[in-house]
Amino acid sequence: MLFIEPDWETCFMHHEESVTDSLTVTRRAAIGAGVAAAVAAPSVVVASRRALLTADQLGWDAAAREYTLPPLPYAYDALEPHIDAQTMEIHHSKHHAGYVRGLNRALAELTSARQARDAGLVKHWSREVSFHGSGHVNHTLFWYSMKPAGHGGGGGPTGPRAEAMRASFGSVEQGLWQFKAASRAVEASGWGWLVHDPVTGSLLVIKGEKQQDLMMTGVAPLLGLDVWEHAYYLRYQNRRAAYVEAFMNVIDWAAVGQRYEAATSGA
Repeated sequence: MLFIEPDWETCFMHHEESVTDSLTVTRRAAIGAGVAAAVAAPSVVVASRRALLTADQLGWDAAAREYTLPPLPYAYDALEPHIDAQTMEIHHSKHHAGYVRGLNRALAELTSARQARDAGLVKHWSREVSFHGSGHVNHTLFWYSMKPAGHGGGGGPTGPRAEAMRASFGSVEQGLWQFKAASRAVEASGWGWLVHDPVTGSLLVIKGEKQQDLMMTGVAPLLGLDVWEHAYYLRYQNRRAAYVEAFMNVIDWAAVGQRYEAATSGA
C-alpha cells in the first residue's frame, strides 16, 4: 500500500472502469504509471501484491457504482473504556458517512465537469475528491487498526515489525514515543502516521494535516491515528495527549504487521 500524492482528476478520469475487484495494483505498476488505480488518501489502496483494504471494506457498491458507509468490524462500545461508544458512533455514522457522501458527490460532479469541459469545476471537485476520498480511506484504515483491549488490541509490535522499529528508531520504545509525540503535535486537525519507506526500507513517523495535506509520496501506511477533535473530544476534551495514550491500548498490532509484510514483500 503506497501513499500517492492525490491527483484525483487523473485517478478518476476512468473511475467506472478502474475501481473494481479488490483495488489492487502492483508497486511497480503504481510507481511506473504514477497514478493510483483506487481511492487514495494519504493512504491510496495500493499494495505490493495484495490490497490492504478490499472493496468490501471500503464499501464499494459495484452495481450502483458508488461507495457506501462500511460497517465497523466491531460494536461501537467494543473499545471502551479507551474510546467511548458515543464518540465511536458519531465518528463513524456522522463524520465518516459525510466523507463517503462527499466522495460520491465529487465523483459525480467530475463526470459532469468533463462532459461540460469546465476546467474550473474540475479544479474544485478534484480538490473535494482528494479531501473526502482521503477521509474515507483514512477512517476505514483507522477502524481496521483497532481491536478491543486484551482481545487483539494493545500490547506492542513483535517479530519483524519490532525489528524494523529497532532498526529505524533505535528501539521499539523510541519509535512509539515518536509516534505519540508526532500525533500530539499535529497542528489543528490531522493524523499521525507510522509508515514504511520503500526507498530506504526503514520506518518513518510523519504527520498529516486535514485528511490529505503534508503527506509523503510513496510511503506505505502501517498505522494511522485520527487526532481531529471529533475523534476524542467527548471523552477527553482538550486532553489530546490522554487520548493518544489511550489509543495505544487498542492498536491491532497484528493488522499493522500484515501491512508491513505486504509493504515489504516485493513487487
